[in-house]
Amino acid sequence: MEKEKIELLKTYLNLYIDHFTVLGALEQPNSPYVILDVRNAPAQVKKVQIKHAIAMPAKDLSKHLDSLDQEKTYVVYDWTSGTTLGKQALLILLTHGFKAYELAGALEGWQGMKLPVEPVK
Repeated sequence: MEKEKIELLKTYLNLYIDHFTVLGALEQPNSPYVILDVRNAPAQVKKVQIKHAIAMPAKDLSKHLDSLDQEKTYVVYDWTSGTTLGKQALLILLTHGFKAYELAGALEGWQGMKLPVEPVK
């Protein structure tokens, strides 16, 4: 039983990527990562997003898969790690053969560490 729990936990943790891995790569000229803000809210509600993120609401993601680069690794985030939009977006991307992760701690964690954000346009 304990071995099964360990394997499940390893799989679960493998779905996430940490803030500093993403931030460090984004500063490189040919970053392998593209950040997708998958929150389903209008700009005036969102107010800020992670710097250089692309707004692609989870509810619309399936309609835009053909515009995504299969060579990139997508990092999706939602408001908090307790919400499900990031997980829904991750499932869509992985199901369609994309390399993808959910951002550990979501936007809440990113802002909590005072990492770069920008106003939503």
